[in-house]
Amino acid sequence: MRKEAKWKNYLFLHFLFFLYSLFSVFSKMGSRTEPFSLSFFLCYGGAFFMLGLYALGWQQILKRMSLFMAYSGKAVVILWGILWGTLLFQEAISVRKIIGAVIIMTGIILYSRTEDEKAK
Repeated sequence: MRKEAKWKNYLFLHFLFFLYSLFSVFSKMGSRTEPFSLSFFLCYGGAFFMLGLYALGWQQILKRMSLFMAYSGKAVVILWGILWGTLLFQEAISVRKIIGAVIIMTGIILYSRTEDEKAK
């Protein structure tokens, strides 16, 4: 694969992870609304729309790179979640939250690399 194409694939992959992180934003906003109100349906409709876009894009990414490589980048969604929580919902970033994110991200990366080595 050409270096330029590889770079574009990684950029597209991280754009997809950004879209995936917006699912949680819409879901949390929906949980704060009156059930079955217009804003409730708009929030959850937005959440499902983000998941739909992500699913379509994910299939395109899997045509261009291995599942192991694509999935190893998914750990960045945790960082997006922390960022959205802080910026949009005024949640504090605690030491426990950072430690938990690091543990999860490390696990995803280690698992993906191990699986990638098995596939070779």
